[in-house]
Amino acid sequence: MSLKGKTLFITGASRGIGLAIALRAARDGANVAIAAKTKSPHPTLEGTIYTAAEEIEKAGGQALPLVVDVRDEAAVKGAIDQTAARFGSLDIVVNNASAISLTPVTQTDMKRFDLMHQINARGTFMVSKHAIAHLEKAANPHILMISPPLDMAEKWFASHTGYTMAKFGMSMVVRGLAGELRPKGIAVNALWPRTTIATAAIRNLLGGDAIMRMSRKPEILDDDAHLIFQKPAKDFSGRFLIDDTFLAGEGVRDFDTYRVDPSQPLAPDFFVPDNAEPPPGVSLAAKT
Repeated sequence: MSLKGKTLFITGASRGIGLAIALRAARDGANVAIAAKTKSPHPTLEGTIYTAAEEIEKAGGQALPLVVDVRDEAAVKGAIDQTAARFGSLDIVVNNASAISLTPVTQTDMKRFDLMHQINARGTFMVSKHAIAHLEKAANPHILMISPPLDMAEKWFASHTGYTMAKFGMSMVVRGLAGELRPKGIAVNALWPRTTIATAAIRNLLGGDAIMRMSRKPEILDDDAHLIFQKPAKDFSGRFLIDDTFLAGEGVRDFDTYRVDPSQPLAPDFFVPDNAEPPPGVSLAAKT
């Protein structure tokens, strides 16, 4: 089970979940295009496309750092074409780039609303659209969105309608493209964490170091992605996967290895349906 020689195009791969997925593929000897905006160090966020490229190459892969704003169609198409030309193929696309604002309607600035929809929903749609011609030539092509199940419960909308609309927009692309691309043998799936994941976004937006200690490491999602990409694309598509449930189905039993601090209760993430029970032995902090 290896991704050696496969080519991945990952948006938002300069840090966090995108970088974790990239590094797991790199350990197999994969080629990774890092499509992100961060070319210079950010004052509060670690990592650039160039530091990510160094890590990927140290892990055993080949890296192509690309400055890409997923709102810019010419930049997106050019980067995807450049990736396929550089490595000779495009096998996997990961739509990970995302913008967030956890604000109620009255407190959501329309510029921020537009940004979330342009990056999350429109960006995912556009990256996928321009990748299809290349993926059609691949042996086992996959598109993966880091986006949630389409659970229409009111509670997911009530406190942050704009963000939920934008994030669910990514999942609606999964729903539509899975059907559209099934005859072409291109898999389209969504992956979402049951708990908060220890990334800079979680630290900065949801509660600092305390929430980080109650989170899982990004490695749980890169283990998921690694297995997803080896599933037969023609048979494994249109699925909305919760990270630990999927891994449990693949035989994983020990989820404590993914915890930042096993002494702390796990913080539940947004958008996980109430009927999506965790695997045996996994318990979460009470929802507030």
